[in-house]
This record gives sequence, C-alpha cells and structure tokens, in this order.
Amino acid sequence: MLVSFLSFLARAEAPLEQLNLHTEQVTISGLSSGAYMAGQYHLAHAEHVSGVAMLAGGPYYCAQGNLGQAMAACLHKEDAPIQLDAINRTIEDYQSRGLLASDSAIKDSKVWIFHGDNDETVGRHVAEHLVRQYQQWFKQDNMTVIFDDEASHHFPTVSEGHACDISVSPFIGACQFDAAGALLNATAGQLNAPSTSEQGKVYSIKQHKLGGDSAKSIAKNGYVYIPDVCLDGEPCSLHVSFHGCKQNAKTIGMQYIEDTGLNRWADTNRMVVLYPQTKNSLALPFNPYGCWDWWGYTDYQYATREGQQIKAIHTMIQALGALGKSSAMSQRSVD
Repeated sequence: MLVSFLSFLARAEAPLEQLNLHTEQVTISGLSSGAYMAGQYHLAHAEHVSGVAMLAGGPYYCAQGNLGQAMAACLHKEDAPIQLDAINRTIEDYQSRGLLASDSAIKDSKVWIFHGDNDETVGRHVAEHLVRQYQQWFKQDNMTVIFDDEASHHFPTVSEGHACDISVSPFIGACQFDAAGALLNATAGQLNAPSTSEQGKVYSIKQHKLGGDSAKSIAKNGYVYIPDVCLDGEPCSLHVSFHGCKQNAKTIGMQYIEDTGLNRWADTNRMVVLYPQTKNSLALPFNPYGCWDWWGYTDYQYATREGQQIKAIHTMIQALGALGKSSAMSQRSVD
C-alpha cells in the first residue's frame, strides 16, 4: 500500500481539458455493499442507466431498513428469510410516489450478476434472490448471470490480487477471469480490447462540492479515471464503480481503483470511470467499515431517489457531465 501511495504522490498534476462527457445514460457496477448500492441507484434512476453489474450482492431493499435483517438474511444465514413479496410491495409503493423509476425504464437496462460459490460473506441463496427479483422485469436475453465455482468474496481479475478461493483485503482475487471486461461488455455493448497498461490518469474529485448537501455521509474526496483521449475533447461515456466494505481509498489506498482492470477497458473505449468513496465513521452515522448504505444508516429513504447517498451520486454524475475545467478536480490524494 505504501508503494501505491508514494507512486501517485510522485505524479505531476495534469492539466484538464474540457470533458465531453455523456451522462444522460451511464453504466454502473459494484461489489458487495457496492453491489447493493448499484442496484439501489439503478432502480432509483433507471431512465439514466443503460446497464448495471452486481458482484456478490443481493436483492434491492433486502435489509428493509433494518441492520439485523441485513446481517442475517442478506448475508450468509440461510434460515433467515428474504421477503421478496414484501419488498415488491415496497417497490410498488415507492414507484407510485415517484421515488423509484418505472418498470418500463428498468426493463430498458442490461443486467450482469456475478456470485462466487466460495463466497462465505454473501450466500448463493442471496444472489439467487437477486436474480429472481430482476427476472420479474427482464427477459432472459437482457440478463447475464454467472455463478462461479472458484471465486470467493472479492472482485475477480485475471492475475491481480490473492488466490481466487480466499477473501482477504483488498478483496481482489486472481481468478483467471476478467470480471471488468465481462461486466463492461455485458452492460455497455461489445467493446474494443483493453489496453495492456493504463494510458490515462486518476484524479481526485471533491465529492462534497460536486455532490451537494446530500454528500455529507460520504468521503470528502472521490476519484475519477480519465483516459487521455477524453482529455482531448473526444465524446466519452461514464461508468460508475462502487467499492465494497473495507475497500475505500482510506482503507486500501488505490488498489480497488487501479487493480480491478476497469481502467484498461476505459482506455480503449472512450470511457471515464468514476470511483465514488465512502467514509469510515465510529459516530453517527455508524459505519466503521466504510460500507455503502444498503440498510439505512443515513436515513429511512436511503434506497430511493431521496436517499442521501443516491442523491449525492446523481448530483455528482450530473456535475461531471458539465464540469469541464474546474478546480473541483486536482491531483489525487487520499483524504
């Protein structure tokens, strides 16, 4: 981690040209709590999401605003029921009040779901409930579902990270499987082959400035990977990647941002990658592991358009689309 920290401090600050960033339709992905967050953001703003990928996650509103439910039914406890019928009634209620996107908007997206059978944090039955939930909206050809025999609770790569069958920090696994490429091709269409090494740069963004008043429950700084071609004014798309618990930059430095493989695919496909960041907190809100809010530690509307973190991310995406050259972006640093 020290090497990674020193390597980014040594980089010279790069001038930022006007970004021609298309944010009307974005793709999103997430791991673990980030998978839950990706699902929440998708259902809240599906009209602006062309594809969503979820790794080691469960169904929308699984926790139903209750930490006890989250720690039991939504992780690995098979005898705790996941109440899809009750969740569906909540979804319908939220949709009727304009707090979630309509069914027709949700159906327009592509969905990619991944679960490793060696995952001892989120059980297979939880992922199966996620698949079942999405099947009520999607035809089978709009969904890609992968249950992997080898993977544990982590982001699978070809060669980065620890052994594929174990789950340890930074929760990246060398599985001979390019999950970044698989999920981007499934959600963003057939893409060009990735670069052999990163050709762009990672910059910090001021999340509290770009995310507005709703960003107080997340870190001051987030990160964005910008390929050189996007700095030259070429039109570029946006992918948003949500890290999991214990994976923010405060905890593991740049490893999630640099080692998942997303950036190399971004290089050759005119794609900017936003890596929003949570913050660890031992006070209110209580979030010691830096998880995204998928059980209600920020507010009771956490899974809707009015939820603090969903509003902050949506505001950031809109701001990035209009950002151009701004003092809100600078040489990256871990807050």
